[in-house]
Amino acid sequence: MRFLLYLCAIICNNMEKQELRKLIAIWFEEDIRDGDHTSLSCIPPTQLGCQQLIIKDTGVLAGVEVAKEIINYFDPECRFEQFLHDGDHVKPGDVAFKVYGKELSLLQIERTMLNIMQRMSGVATTADKYQRLIADTGCHVLDTRKTTPGLRYLEKEAVALGGGMNHRIGLFDMILLKDNHVDFAGGITNALTRARDYCKEKGKNLKIEIEVRNFDEINEALATNIPDRIMLDNFTPAKTKEAVDVIRTWEKTAGRHMEIESSGGITIDTIRDYALQGVDFVSVGALTHSYKSLDMSFKAVK
Repeated sequence: MRFLLYLCAIICNNMEKQELRKLIAIWFEEDIRDGDHTSLSCIPPTQLGCQQLIIKDTGVLAGVEVAKEIINYFDPECRFEQFLHDGDHVKPGDVAFKVYGKELSLLQIERTMLNIMQRMSGVATTADKYQRLIADTGCHVLDTRKTTPGLRYLEKEAVALGGGMNHRIGLFDMILLKDNHVDFAGGITNALTRARDYCKEKGKNLKIEIEVRNFDEINEALATNIPDRIMLDNFTPAKTKEAVDVIRTWEKTAGRHMEIESSGGITIDTIRDYALQGVDFVSVGALTHSYKSLDMSFKAVK
């Protein structure tokens, strides 16, 4: 748990609290505009109360630290009493935390906070389900860049909380030569050599990965001895095993390890089939684009 909290802190630091607060400002502007007229019409402005976050489904909790930032941004006078943490496995009836403060503040915070926490917990729960299926294989499930615009850091934090691993964060922290890059560059060798030369010229210490579509492209990529990782795109499990054998045989001659990633249409039903073929990673876009939000509510304590 300490490691997960530390990891979340790293990701949040990458995002920077100022950036998160900018997002929070946008979320509240979207929701409140010139006022929460429902609450303002019936709740006295100085009346104090308490609400608690109640879990209504089984899964992995995520977004508690973000909830703290949301609450503190809207009303720093609110008091936060925490019982559960990011990364905890939860079940219906669990209470994650209580918040004490002005009832007007609690009511206006409620939906924005729940929207983020439900989504992050849904991502974490999905990542947990995938990773558990392959935990004994030595393979790791990766997320992708198929994230909600503006929420990438939060969704990737949620993947990590669920036991998955982050692929590159964006276009800036890794070189991933996809099929279109290869085609535009005029082939595997051109794409790889240009990427290597670019990194040297710009002084960039970036890992280089290349996507391959067939065995000819695998052999061409290996012949360059440039990539750090080869992505097998839309290979069947049987073809994946053949590809792994080719690459592991090459390793003996090259004297170095080549990371192997499976990608393309891999589901909860097929991920184990791929992991068992000896790949290092399996990337799954569904972690962040096809998850189910975790049900929870923020209820008044009477």
